[in-house]
Amino acid sequence: MKYALLILALIGIIASSLALREHYRPYGESVCDINAHWDCGIVNHSPYAVLPQGSPTGMPVAIIGIAGYFVLGILALKRAYKLMLALALPALAFSLYLASLEASPNKIGVWCLYCAISLATISLMTLLLALTVVGKAVRGRKQIAT
Repeated sequence: MKYALLILALIGIIASSLALREHYRPYGESVCDINAHWDCGIVNHSPYAVLPQGSPTGMPVAIIGIAGYFVLGILALKRAYKLMLALALPALAFSLYLASLEASPNKIGVWCLYCAISLATISLMTLLLALTVVGKAVRGRKQIAT
């Protein structure tokens, strides 16, 4: 499990780094301007791409993603799966919130490929962590019962 989570953390760092590159790339020069529904440049230049939201000097959300995946990777090395799950759940919720902004025609209305990869990554990490933590708890209870 440790290595699968490490690989997912690396994928998350790469996806977040590519999104950060789009954030600092001049508007209109996005390499993932695929069509009217997929454009990382629009998403990463939107007011939702920084915290606090809309601040011209705010921190790009992608930096938070890079840091978060880095922390999850370190915790995977230590096999701290319960703590990882505690951190992955709010990360998944935030990623779903950002995806809802991308899906909403009244907000962004365009999808970012890198953000979708990150959402899939944190979703899979959270699922694997939940299965691991629950599995360990069940196995622990069976050992106590015997």
